Amino acid sequence: MKRIKLYEADDRMVSLIRDNYNVLQAMGAFGINLGFGDKTVRQVCEAQQVDTYTFLLVVNYIINGYRHQGPDESVSVSTLMHYLRASHEFFLGFQLPLVRRSLEEAFSEDRRMQVPVLRLYDAYARAVLTHMKYEEKTLFPYVERLLTGEKMTGYDAVTFSKRHGDTTAQLQEMKSIIVRYIPTNVLANNKLMAALYHLYNIEEWLQLHANVEDDIFVPAIRHLEQKVEQQSVPSHPLETISSSPRAGALSEREKEVIVCLAQGMANKEIGDRLFISVNTVTTHRRNIARKLDIHSPAGLTVYAIVNNLLDISSVIHPNSV
Repeated sequence: MKRIKLYEADDRMVSLIRDNYNVLQAMGAFGINLGFGDKTVRQVCEAQQVDTYTFLLVVNYIINGYRHQGPDESVSVSTLMHYLRASHEFFLGFQLPLVRRSLEEAFSEDRRMQVPVLRLYDAYARAVLTHMKYEEKTLFPYVERLLTGEKMTGYDAVTFSKRHGDTTAQLQEMKSIIVRYIPTNVLANNKLMAALYHLYNIEEWLQLHANVEDDIFVPAIRHLEQKVEQQSVPSHPLETISSSPRAGALSEREKEVIVCLAQGMANKEIGDRLFISVNTVTTHRRNIARKLDIHSPAGLTVYAIVNNLLDISSVIHPNSV
């Protein structure tokens, strides 16, 4: 059996990178800059104000899948949250746009195929954005309150885990479509191969990111929750940190209106489909916007997809390609 190499605080940082170049992105998310010479992991982390233990915990997990067994009181929750936030910024601001540009270039000579492929990708990107923004607006503020010794009612790490679903289904479908059904010439094939390489990379990265949240961040939050509860600090409702609406607040009719909007229907078309007046449609749209704080059809499309109100295929219209 192959022995797992666990990196330690006294190992040289440059050796860690040389052995595992895929940790460079994680280092960037921790806020570690290059140019550290032959310093050890501990020296680099201390110089750049990063908790050494937490850095090694994440790095060893990414490289070897190593997980600390049992409650881990040494992990820095604030360091983990900084890492996750920076990862979000990198993924949304750099990786997703990079892949879109590569897809756009791959189909630059075939507009007929470019439009639906980019639509599929954009729907996936919006779903990821919605997923990460939820964490930014709800999970992270909750954890920040925990770090100050406050415990909110109506939300906890278990609630987050239940909502922490898989966002890769659309990406897998798009990869399958590209590989199985799209014919190309030699030049386009090379470009498409490069785009696929990026797609597989972001899928792997996003899975690792989700695993770090599930296997390191969530246990750390639960441990923090237990500590706060033991201190008997008065609780505060979740609404003090988040106004995110509950999907259950929508009526069945409102959900039907959302589906119609996601499919590109105008108010009159929706009224005809649902056998209601245009004024009633307008009222439903106003209530939906108030409950969800979503005002655009594109935003409602993302909401509908994320909450399984419709399949993405129903918003790709052949006559619009």
